Amino acid sequence: MTNNIAGYTQAVAEKVGEDSGLGSTLKFAFNEGGFLFIDGKSTPNRVHNDDEAAQCTVKVSLDDFGKLMDRQLDPMTAFMGGKLKIEGDMGVAMKLGRLFQG
Repeated sequence: MTNNIAGYTQAVAEKVGEDSGLGSTLKFAFNEGGFLFIDGKSTPNRVHNDDEAAQCTVKVSLDDFGKLMDRQLDPMTAFMGGKLKIEGDMGVAMKLGRLFQG
């Protein structure tokens, strides 16, 4: 997978589809700068790169995000190893498994 925000945004939008099942808002804040925002409250769900307030923010590097998307890095392992940090509603973060699976 490409190591850039635009490529990741497109890939996440395809995985999320019209209904992510999140029922909430989630933002990935990349260590290198930039954002990937999933609005799981809107119908259809929206995925974009604006820096909006979210119920949960996940801070991660672009490289590690790519590994998560490619299933080369387990989200729980990344969290426990400090490769991603979660701010806000942990319940929203727990729903991320759907995004990083098949």
